[in-house]
Amino acid sequence: MLRRLTLPTFALLALVTACSDAATGVGDSGAPVATLTSPAHGTLNLTGSVTLTATASDDVGVSLVQFDVDGVLLAQDDTPPYTATLPATASYTSGAHVIRARARDAAGKWSPWSAATVTFGGTVALPLGFTRAPFVQGFGGLLTSLAVAPDGRLFVTEIGGAIRVVRDGVLQTQPFATVNALTGGERGLLGVALSPGFGSMGWVYVYYTTTEGGTHNRISRFAAFGDVAGSAEEILVDLPPLSAATNHNGGALAFGPDGKLYVAVGDNANGALAPLLTSPFGKMLRFNADGSIPGDNPFFAQTTGHNRAIWARGLRNPYTFAIQPGTGRMHINDVGQSSWEEINLGRAGADYGWPSTEGATSIPAFDTPVLAYGRSSSPTLFNGGAIVGGAFYNPATALFGSDYVGDYFFADYVAGWIYRLDLENDDRAYAFAHTGGSPTGLGVGLDGSLYVLLGTRIDRIAR
Repeated sequence: MLRRLTLPTFALLALVTACSDAATGVGDSGAPVATLTSPAHGTLNLTGSVTLTATASDDVGVSLVQFDVDGVLLAQDDTPPYTATLPATASYTSGAHVIRARARDAAGKWSPWSAATVTFGGTVALPLGFTRAPFVQGFGGLLTSLAVAPDGRLFVTEIGGAIRVVRDGVLQTQPFATVNALTGGERGLLGVALSPGFGSMGWVYVYYTTTEGGTHNRISRFAAFGDVAGSAEEILVDLPPLSAATNHNGGALAFGPDGKLYVAVGDNANGALAPLLTSPFGKMLRFNADGSIPGDNPFFAQTTGHNRAIWARGLRNPYTFAIQPGTGRMHINDVGQSSWEEINLGRAGADYGWPSTEGATSIPAFDTPVLAYGRSSSPTLFNGGAIVGGAFYNPATALFGSDYVGDYFFADYVAGWIYRLDLENDDRAYAFAHTGGSPTGLGVGLDGSLYVLLGTRIDRIAR
C-alpha cells in the first residue's frame, strides 16, 4: 500500500518541479539562438520601407525577439514569425548600416546578436533631424587641423603656416602666430595641440615642415595669452632630414591623460623605415611637455637620440589620431596604400605591420586594426581613399543624443564622407554624413556639435 501511494507522490513532485523550472529557467541548458534571416548581409541599396525577419529557438521557450538598427532599438516581437519594419531608409544617411536581431528566453537569457551590414541607397547626406551649415569662412589657406579649447575657442591651422583662432563663431583677424612652413605635396603646418589644463594661459603646440637647417619636420610651442601668442616660438624637436619625397609626413599631435605629448610621424614614403627602431619615421612618438623624452617609453633602453621617443611603430601615414576624453583610448588613422584604410588602437610598443601587412592581420607580431575599410579596389560595403579626422564623441553636452556618446567619428578625404564607429556594439561602422567636399579634420565642440574642416572653411553639424 505504501508503495502505491509513494510513487504517484514522487511523480507529482517531479511534475511540479519541471513546471517550476520551465517558468523560472532553472535547468535551462543555455541561451536561446537567433538568426537574422532578412535582409541578408551584404544587401546593397535598400530603399523605402524594409521588413526585417528572424528565427529564434530555445529549450524553455522564446519570449521575444528584439531588432535594432545601428545599435538603436527598432522594435520587438513576441510571436513567430518574428518581424519588424524599418519605416524609411531616408531617415538614415546613404551608405553602410548594421541591422541586428537577438532573442530572449523565458528565463531572461539573451542570445548573441545576429547581424548584417547592408547599404541604404539614395542621396541622403545626414540622418533625420541633423543639419550641416558653414560655421566659419574666410581662412587664407587649406585647413589641416583643429583643437578645441576648454572655453570653446577653436585653434585652427592653415597649411601655409598660420595658426588661427575662432572665438564665439568669429574668425579673429590677427593670427595667433605664424610659422615659416614649407608647403608642397603633403608638407606644411599640419598639426596643433593645446597643453593640458589650457585656459587663458597655456601652450599651443604645432607640427610643421621647415627648411631651417635642412628640410625636416619640427615640433614647436607658443605661450598663449588670449588670442595671440605671448612669446616667441620655442623649438622643442627637430626631426631628421626628409628625403625628396613630399608625402607621408603624418603631423597630428595630442596630449594623453598621462600629460605626455603624442606625435604621429609618417614614413616619408619609405615603408622600410616604419618597423625600424633606428628611425622615427612611420611611428607614434611620445614626449614630455618640454620636448624631452620620457624614460618609460617602451624602447628607451634599446635606442638613442630621437628614437627613444618611439612609442609605437609600423605605420604608413598617420595623418590624424585622437584620444578619448576620460578613458585615454587612442585611435590612430593610418592612410593605406592600395587596399585598406586603418583605424588602429594606440598601444605602447605596438607594431601595426606596415609595410609587411595592410588591413586586418592574424600575424601575432602585429596589432590588427580596430577597423579596416577598403580603398576603391577592395570589396567592402563602404570604400574611400584617405582616412582623416578622428574625433571621439564625449562632450559635456550630448547634443546628438545618448546613442552617440562614446562613438568615434572618422572621415575620408577622397570619398568625402563621415562615418561613426560604435565602440559599444562590436566596433561596427555606420554612415553618418556626406560632406560634398574633401574633409581634412574633425572636432567636437563644447556644445556637442561636430566641426568639419572643409577646404578653407569649417562646417558645423548639429541636431
